[in-house]
Amino acid sequence: MILTLANPQIGTKLVEGKRRGIDVVIAIDVSNSMLAEDIKPNRLERAKQMVMRLIDKLVNDRIGIIVFAGEAYVQLPLTTDYSAAKLFTSYIDTDIVPTQGTAIGSAIELAVEKCNFDEKRKKALIIITDGENHEDDPFSAAELAAKNNFVIHTIGMGTSIGGPIPIYVNGKKDFLKDNTGSVVTTRLDPIMLEKISSIGGGEFVLNSGVDPDLSQIVDKIAKMEKKEYETKIFSNFESQYQYPLAIALLFLIVELFINERRNKLVLILNSFVQRNTIRG
Repeated sequence: MILTLANPQIGTKLVEGKRRGIDVVIAIDVSNSMLAEDIKPNRLERAKQMVMRLIDKLVNDRIGIIVFAGEAYVQLPLTTDYSAAKLFTSYIDTDIVPTQGTAIGSAIELAVEKCNFDEKRKKALIIITDGENHEDDPFSAAELAAKNNFVIHTIGMGTSIGGPIPIYVNGKKDFLKDNTGSVVTTRLDPIMLEKISSIGGGEFVLNSGVDPDLSQIVDKIAKMEKKEYETKIFSNFESQYQYPLAIALLFLIVELFINERRNKLVLILNSFVQRNTIRG
């Protein structure tokens, strides 16, 4: 009955629709250093929470997700399906990329290669990482992206003090060690991230444990020139309340029969008990 009152609706067909928005690509660092717990519960989980918040603030924009460590991969192509974007974000983990390391430049180059459908219009690239780049040249990649009209924003995850990288051996927690047996400490590199965002004409935001104000990035995206693109949406929504209503009525009828049968059994049992009591 509750479902009936909620009046569920289902779209009967997909139709072509048009929207105006920005292409927003979010690149998330999934290297092992993002498991550091200098911000709780760890850098990667806080990064995923921020992505969820960013998605909630987008309106009519297309969103794509890239994950990177030693290499970069497209996790989600550009889409207007924000529910799918959140679902894909929730499954992001360090195991999703086979090669460890931190290749920020590869993530930027992949964004330009896969998401540069309109070279003349501005696109937004948001990089979420601790900035410990060991694999490539992110500055040259940022210059390439800027030439292709990408505005690059960076969000730094972690603290200057840093923390060890947890690993689990046979279910027991330990910490990553170097060749000398010393515990490896990973620290945020804000200077690199500030330079990347400066080259890309975007903003640098720091997340060192307190959720940052993302309004600078969101406002800058909102002010960018929007483009019109086609998308498929559900149309001709029809009420489907009759199906849960039919099920509810069926249960009510079944309940009446069950109650009637139960009452007959109670009467028979009471009669039997009374006869035995009189005989006793």
